[in-house]
Amino acid sequence: MHDRMYPLPTKEFSQRRRELAPEVEKAFQEFSTAAFADGALPRKLKQLIAVAVAHTTQCPYCIRSHTHAALRDGASDREIMEAIWVAAEMRAGAAFAHSTIALETMADATQR
Repeated sequence: MHDRMYPLPTKEFSQRRRELAPEVEKAFQEFSTAAFADGALPRKLKQLIAVAVAHTTQCPYCIRSHTHAALRDGASDREIMEAIWVAAEMRAGAAFAHSTIALETMADATQR
């Protein structure tokens, strides 16, 4: 038993994941490498996007690993924080946009 909500990633967990599905693990690693390679978007920008997405999906492992990767690829602390603020705005924006469902429901209820 541990005192954390999420277990810390370990070499043992990584090895076990590979043992249980080696072909899928290999394909995922190759896909990840290709997705984050320099292309039309530079690696640093891709990592900043990943930091933002990790915050919207609320994956603590992704937040940590992509923050490290963004720093490695030259992102500044300010760039990382701005990416996080963009994610926060998008998350809040979704709640704002979806309020139309509640507004429509309330309007329908008053017409009955």
